[in-house]
Amino acid sequence: MSGFIGTLRSEVLQLQIALYACRERLQAHTDDEALHDMRVCLRRLRSLLKPLKGAAGSDALQQRAAELGRLSGPLRDLEVLIAMLRQQEEHAAADRRVAEQGSGETRLLASRQLSALFRALDEWPQELARQHAGGELDALHKSVRRYLRKQRTRLVEALRDAEHDRHRVRLLIKRVRYTAEAYPQLSPLSNQQLKLLKKGQAVLGDWHDHLQWLARAEREPDLQIFAAQWRQSMQAADQAAEGVQARLLAALT
Repeated sequence: MSGFIGTLRSEVLQLQIALYACRERLQAHTDDEALHDMRVCLRRLRSLLKPLKGAAGSDALQQRAAELGRLSGPLRDLEVLIAMLRQQEEHAAADRRVAEQGSGETRLLASRQLSALFRALDEWPQELARQHAGGELDALHKSVRRYLRKQRTRLVEALRDAEHDRHRVRLLIKRVRYTAEAYPQLSPLSNQQLKLLKKGQAVLGDWHDHLQWLARAEREPDLQIFAAQWRQSMQAADQAAEGVQARLLAALT
């Protein structure tokens, strides 16, 4: 297996190995980046598979990765909150959430979603090889090119919309960036455009974190004392998001 299909197979295998490593790191509690790295691997895996539109047995594997992504999202939000509280030396508030974090990691490691993903990863190469041998994947790279163009167009349209949904803009930025990085040989984006997408993702990620913190402050009494400070920094995050979105629109059109 060589060429485009061989590269695809190799990329998925590397992500499978990385996901196994992230699982072991979570189990062993070796570092604070294991969950974050697992979610990055999941995004990269989905970015490889989503443009294939059902070919190469991608649908089932993409669905398993999406399910694990949804399960792990709230746990990652909690992890970010704890880290922020520790950075501000609010250790008591952070410590009160450590047990919740630990039980969440335990549930994740024992989850149906995690085991289903690894089963799908084990089964996927056989389906890829079968379709490749049957000549069903000969024009797959053309589908990826069309997907890349379509997602870029959607992002530009969202950025142009004066009443844009920033959550959707953030999702589209991630989708365009990770798909372009997954298929650099097919992407029309320049390195400068990719750097700006990464910057936009970081800025909108900060904006998203503030939304999450303020929402939790409404439900959790011990966080209410931070709400005024977060609302103030939220204004700066909002302004930064507007600025980077304007730069992205200029860069992509």
